[in-house]
Amino acid sequence: MNPDIYLTRWKELKKNGPALSEIDKLARQVALSFMDACLYCKRYEPFYIDLLCEMATSFEDAELNARVSGALFGIVVEGLCDEFEEMQVDIYDRVMCQIIAFCRRLPQGAELDRRLAGFGYTTQESLLGRAAALRKSLLIKDTLERPEKIIFLSRITIGADVAITSVLIQRFAEAFPDAEIVLLGSAKLNGLFGAGPRIRVHELNYPRHGKLLARFSSWMAVLEAIDQEAAPVDGRVQVVDPDSRLTQLGILPVIEPGKYFFFNSRDSHALSDQMSLSELANEWANRVLPEPGFCSPTTWIDRRSKTTVAGLLERIRRVSKRLVTVNLGVGGNTRKRLDADFELKLLAKLLLEPGTTLILDCGAGDEEKKRAERLLEALRVQGFNTEATDLRSEFSLSAPGIISVECGVGEIAALISGSDEFIGYDSACQHIAAATGIPTYTVFAGSNNPRFVRRWHALGKARSEIIHVDTLSSHQMFDNDDVIHRINYARNNQ
Repeated sequence: MNPDIYLTRWKELKKNGPALSEIDKLARQVALSFMDACLYCKRYEPFYIDLLCEMATSFEDAELNARVSGALFGIVVEGLCDEFEEMQVDIYDRVMCQIIAFCRRLPQGAELDRRLAGFGYTTQESLLGRAAALRKSLLIKDTLERPEKIIFLSRITIGADVAITSVLIQRFAEAFPDAEIVLLGSAKLNGLFGAGPRIRVHELNYPRHGKLLARFSSWMAVLEAIDQEAAPVDGRVQVVDPDSRLTQLGILPVIEPGKYFFFNSRDSHALSDQMSLSELANEWANRVLPEPGFCSPTTWIDRRSKTTVAGLLERIRRVSKRLVTVNLGVGGNTRKRLDADFELKLLAKLLLEPGTTLILDCGAGDEEKKRAERLLEALRVQGFNTEATDLRSEFSLSAPGIISVECGVGEIAALISGSDEFIGYDSACQHIAAATGIPTYTVFAGSNNPRFVRRWHALGKARSEIIHVDTLSSHQMFDNDDVIHRINYARNNQ
């Protein structure tokens, strides 16, 4: 569509006082038009990005700003990051540098501008040049100094931290056995990494669904955290950036170049298109660390989480021959989900296996909890034993059945590690399951990009299988019974 039409609509909405639905619709249209121009017409249209930035910073109503920011990041930024293609990576760099340039011109972006200028990046072009150089560079093994502390930046999403960050932590810990390991990220990481030797979580949040400028405030919090961690060891630190949102995938600097390791997880020139991200992380570590090696993803589940779930696991084992944990959460990305009929049939099929008990993770948020409640009620009507617990309330399991569990990430990881197998959609739980060493079967829907699916294939010491379902273009080519058959075929043909 002609950009002038979008501009006219925007002016009308500002003048008349827009409703949330109107702003949401316009923001999505602008974002999609930008992607169409770039990916299919080979035109980079900066107007669209500037318009989205203006819309995302114009309202006193924080929800309106957040909706536009959500379209900008959800459609444009994440859309460019998910393809693992060189063209999309280059476009992403231009988009992010343009967003940053817009924000630092705002009165409320003065601190962002000051911090970037302190690193010597005063223009959009200089920041873009840094990004281009960074993606081609590697630290040279022979020039590495032995650090007293290694600071890892969280990937923000739990699954990526298990699949990638846990690998890099192990590899760097092996290379520098005397260094303290610090992980900058969410408090949730304590549940997964808190029991790791030499690992300490420095709590720091990133607003994945927040306002535009708040995302860059997190970067400034990273700078302060690194300064705080570096001071006691006289600056003898290294920072490992596994393509983190905290630096907007390497766009924003955090320390001088000689102390900064950047894993370009979206490198289209990687050694093999067949590799998962966990395997690529190992190959990258072999190129930058003194000694070659290989580490599978892992978790270091904290003692509190293990203690919390111990009673439930013990009770289940008394009455069941087999325990399967199922996660049907999709983290708000409904494209990854099949329908409720599939989910109900899958759970019922599993429950018909003699002596089998299912743990159903309630997922995150009210919507996923309500879906779990509806599934549990439908199974109860069919005659299956059903229970629900938040791990604080009493439960009275006396025979195999299904238990829905509402708990934190550390607790679900402990439950998964105590299970015999895991089945679920593409989510953090598939990576946790593979990392804890149990057979993992992932229903992978919502993407027909083979490279994307292979990159996010969970890696572990036990069997890990993907059951891909083309929900985007071939609804007529599969049915729910067939998908369930494919899951069971993978489970029974090891």
